[in-house]
Amino acid sequence: MTSSDPTRLLARLVAVDSVNPDLVPGGAGESGVADVCDAWLAARGFEVHRLEKRPGRPSLVAVARGTGGGRSLMLNGHLDTVGLSGYDGDPLDPRIDGGRMYGRGTFDMKGGIAAMMTAAARAVSRGPLRGDVIVACVADEEHGSLGTAEVLESFTADAAIVTEPSHLEVTLAHKGFVWFDVEVEGRAAHGSRPDLGIDAIAKAGHFLVALEEWGRRLADGPAHPLLGTGTVHASVVHGGEEPSTYPARCRITLERRTVPGESADSVERELTAVLDQLATTVPDFRHRLTRGLHREPFEADPEAAIVRTLTHHAEQALGRPPVIRAEPFWTDCALLDRAGIPCLLFGVDGEGAHAATEYVELASLDRLTEILTDTIADFCA
Repeated sequence: MTSSDPTRLLARLVAVDSVNPDLVPGGAGESGVADVCDAWLAARGFEVHRLEKRPGRPSLVAVARGTGGGRSLMLNGHLDTVGLSGYDGDPLDPRIDGGRMYGRGTFDMKGGIAAMMTAAARAVSRGPLRGDVIVACVADEEHGSLGTAEVLESFTADAAIVTEPSHLEVTLAHKGFVWFDVEVEGRAAHGSRPDLGIDAIAKAGHFLVALEEWGRRLADGPAHPLLGTGTVHASVVHGGEEPSTYPARCRITLERRTVPGESADSVERELTAVLDQLATTVPDFRHRLTRGLHREPFEADPEAAIVRTLTHHAEQALGRPPVIRAEPFWTDCALLDRAGIPCLLFGVDGEGAHAATEYVELASLDRLTEILTDTIADFCA
């Protein structure tokens, strides 16, 4: 089994279009980049499993079996990217300039994929490990996280590291979210007949004001030590038919970001209380509430063995204790944690996730590979 250079591997990954088709209709999906990872891992002796409940949306799980009696470790990263439209230059050209590699996915998160694959190969090539090393290259994190969910149906581990970009800082928590549709009901009538019509958009205005007030209460409330407070905002508003008609309905889609200790159920109770108050104070205010997609917040145990192991090797490599931080966005850490797998997030430095210019600092790619290699060798020994 031979290892490789993470920069060369990253260039190969970036050159393959893997836009998530659930975000961009007609997007290439993960098949092409999964083929590259499959061949690379198989050539280095990994036992590769391809999971593909949704045709064209594969996830890979590559396993290096241990000799037995050791702890297993999963390294998890997503193959899909956001769209290419509007990118400055050629998004599939892995251009290197000034110690950086540019291109879609360099930072979010093919850099993490290249580092974890290379680190796994290097750690296994050093000599026999007692625990299994599991490399999960998953689909669909940028939309519904169906890839990690599918992986967890068949695979588990004693711990996991998600290599989302974190600027080489140890990330131990992130927010969750829950989406709701609030449909405010009016009554359609000709614009000349206010005696017959009820303006759903005007009634929805009362809700939008109450939504803003709810957000202020959250900001003034108890804060998580790493994540701060939960938030809420209106995302989309649809209403009305034409200028001379009272609108019969106005639908508002809102997002509530959650912190540990909050849940979709607790948020729905808060929102229901807001709506019930409006129903009692605003004449003719009627509504329907529908809960949409929700994902739980995540918080790692700072004393977990994988956290202590990675933090130790990060400090050795960086020459200082790593920064401990949290992320405001959601990641697959929450799914792993819910499945009973202690985990944390640790990845490259760079900028431009979902932006018109994206890059990874190549020095951080090498450093991440080094830290992951030592962590795997230690944890799985």
